[in-house]
Amino acid sequence: MLTGPAVYPPARESSSSISRGPSRSTRWMAVLLLLVAGALVYTVVRGRGASVDSGGASTVSAEPRAITPRGDLAGDEQSTIDLFKNVSPAVVHVTSVEVRRGRLSLNMFEIPQGTGSGFVWDTDGHVVTNFHVIQNADRAEVTLNDNTVWRATIVGTAPDKDVAVLKIDAPRDKLRKIAVGQSNNLQVGQKVFAIGNPFGLDQTLTTGVISGLGREIQSVTKRPISGVIQTDAAINPGNSGGPLLDSAGRLIGINTAIYSPSGAYAGIGFAVPVDTVNRIVPQLLAHGKVVRPGLGIVPASEQIVRQLKVQGVLVLSVPDGSAAAQAGLVGTTQGPQSWVLGDLIVSVDGEPISELNDLYRALDKHEVGDVVKLEVVRAGEKRTVSVKLQPLPEP
Repeated sequence: MLTGPAVYPPARESSSSISRGPSRSTRWMAVLLLLVAGALVYTVVRGRGASVDSGGASTVSAEPRAITPRGDLAGDEQSTIDLFKNVSPAVVHVTSVEVRRGRLSLNMFEIPQGTGSGFVWDTDGHVVTNFHVIQNADRAEVTLNDNTVWRATIVGTAPDKDVAVLKIDAPRDKLRKIAVGQSNNLQVGQKVFAIGNPFGLDQTLTTGVISGLGREIQSVTKRPISGVIQTDAAINPGNSGGPLLDSAGRLIGINTAIYSPSGAYAGIGFAVPVDTVNRIVPQLLAHGKVVRPGLGIVPASEQIVRQLKVQGVLVLSVPDGSAAAQAGLVGTTQGPQSWVLGDLIVSVDGEPISELNDLYRALDKHEVGDVVKLEVVRAGEKRTVSVKLQPLPEP
């Protein structure tokens, strides 16, 4: 018995039985099946939202969405746009330059020191900025709104108030002066706008509100700047010297400082009030400096006052011919065994004076020639003295 698959020898084919491919009916049947299959694939692909490209890859069919009409801008948006358009031509970019001589040559090199902002004060080419923007600079450059650059000269500075005035020789038709407002009637919560060049990004607008009034910051000379405006409008390096505006587009302050551990915007910015600016700028234009009113005394240092455990401003000396001398004030003298204290100023026009900065604040409210009433203590006795304020000499 045979086991396993049966093996048969191949049959010999005759010439009449050799295969020559599928018949015609078979080929038509294959074409028909391919057409039906293609139609099914197309239907499925189209149902899935896709189209087949020539290479066989599927891509998402996407067309632009229909645009929804914007409609009119909100009233406050249009007001802000108009404010920026009206005021920005008055805002400038200030670059301070220091001139140095090369170590190994006699050639002079100009080195950029810093940048800040400013604004056009009048059509004579006067520009107002912060003192610290051009501090230690030999000259400055001012870039106007139309990107033209003008060499600037320093007309005058008021370091105690961080204000400076520059002058450029630009044509009057290029100069758009800023509208000046007032700061003595501002209220917390008012909208404010700041225009400047933070981080070199020119013509930047930021918005906010007045966060506080009557703040005090320290100038570069360590004297207090009183009545400062606090705002949450973003103020960053480069904004210094630029305008703080009210909703009418009027100048209400000069952006001068930020309070930030990192040196960048942290929601607290400060501006020198425009009432101070409007009092100082005319003096800088006329004299190149602020003519500060004073009593004509030499005050004792705070350290001496603390050692004596007294409150007030101790008169150390009184120069001959000064306003204080004419009013009868006396200074501190050395007796046979100890020092004899001079007059101790404890109030000005009824305002208490406990330290030297209090006296500075009180006198900053006055002009040269004003008469103030001092309350002074000498040898334990209190009396009132009238003093006509004199111009102080340059520090």
